[in-house]
Amino acid sequence: MATIIETLASFTSGIQFADLPADVVSESKRVILDSIGCALGGTQELKGRVGIEYGKILGQPGNSATIYGSGDRVSIFGAAFANSELINALDYDAIVPPGHVSPYVLPAALAVAEDRGVNGKELIIACAIAHELSFRIGRAMDYLRDIKNGKVEPPTVFGYAPTIFGATAAVARLRELKEGVIADALGIAGVISPVNPHMAFLEHAPTTTVKYLLGGHLAQTALTASFMAELGHRGDPKILDDRKFGYPRIIGTERWEPACITENIGKSWGFAPLMAYKPYPHCRNQHALFGVMTQVLDENDIKVEEIEGIHAWIEAFMDRPLWLNEEITYPHDGQFSITHGIAVAAHRAIPGKAWTDPKMVFSPSVMELMKKVTHQPHPDYVRLRTENSTSQPARVEIKARGKTFVGERNFPKGLKTPDPTTFMTDEELVAKFVENADPIMHQSAARDLAEKLLNLDKIKDVRQLLSSMKPQREKAA
Repeated sequence: MATIIETLASFTSGIQFADLPADVVSESKRVILDSIGCALGGTQELKGRVGIEYGKILGQPGNSATIYGSGDRVSIFGAAFANSELINALDYDAIVPPGHVSPYVLPAALAVAEDRGVNGKELIIACAIAHELSFRIGRAMDYLRDIKNGKVEPPTVFGYAPTIFGATAAVARLRELKEGVIADALGIAGVISPVNPHMAFLEHAPTTTVKYLLGGHLAQTALTASFMAELGHRGDPKILDDRKFGYPRIIGTERWEPACITENIGKSWGFAPLMAYKPYPHCRNQHALFGVMTQVLDENDIKVEEIEGIHAWIEAFMDRPLWLNEEITYPHDGQFSITHGIAVAAHRAIPGKAWTDPKMVFSPSVMELMKKVTHQPHPDYVRLRTENSTSQPARVEIKARGKTFVGERNFPKGLKTPDPTTFMTDEELVAKFVENADPIMHQSAARDLAEKLLNLDKIKDVRQLLSSMKPQREKAA
């Protein structure tokens, strides 16, 4: 029997554009659009700026691929590193189980695609492979929102390191490696995989600005695995089959259900229906709350200065230092803090860079409102989450003008749920892209680029498209 690695290599090598269902093609284009937009928006963030500078150091000499938003041309290694850091800088990037996937699996693929001048269909295939493998391997492992015995019990070890297989497969596909070499690349990827540091990120505050995992490092690892295999290194074909000594043990997962990885692979696709796009540059856990709170404030025309207090019911597993933190030293800290996020959302700034602008993050008004925010776990979280895995129940009570205004919402904006209004349309994604691209690009140019990305399957050579992500005007002071 073929090993899991060999099965994934066969899938990676053999899948053709005609094999992709319509929703897989659509979501691949949408997540490429959204990710590039997030990268453009992240150029002024600390994580993004550091990523650009290190990408330039790493990528010289080179002229193969573009660092988005800066216009610098560097090697594929430098571009992949920088763009990975940029995509996640605002914490605005798309989510699909097991969580943040795109910042880790797309940058190396995009850099290789630009270097080789592949057509749009091949880039879509690579994107689909990367997300599907990451989704399937994620399903086989512990999950952050695991519910056991009627309680939320996150694992002691968790993270996005297993996306290394999806990232490596995408690169190998675009580099047209043969099936046997792809298997070696995937086997090497498992051996040189980063660790899973996510739980330390949740439990230690203030948090590292590296975040969940250094995305640029994982992008480098995927490229390394691909090149090492092509140069003759042999990978471990049993790395995913061996529960005792292989990748499950190496990466620290307690649950290992390998049938999830290979079952009906190439015939059924799991990632596309669960792609979730962020309407706010903030931890996804609070998006339903932000949405319902904004609705209550707007419907009742409540001004920030009128708010006497806000009490929120939130996701049950957020009782951890990451989210409880109120020490806001970097704008990055505000991307996760419950009280700070609620305070910023109440100011109703346009979602995007405005949320991480130091003038907003550290404003006296936001800091004062933080003191008026209280919260507790939602009592029906486990039941609602068990009934529908897309549920993220939120309730808010706002005291203002001597009254109490109440709002509730079960599903956040940005994904397909039983509530049809939560789906983020192409038009909404384009608007988000245009906002992220400002002030790097003129609105008309950004809108035109977004439309081309949504029609990526019609592009004969992606080089001109991907190399156009550079400043077109002076940045605002």
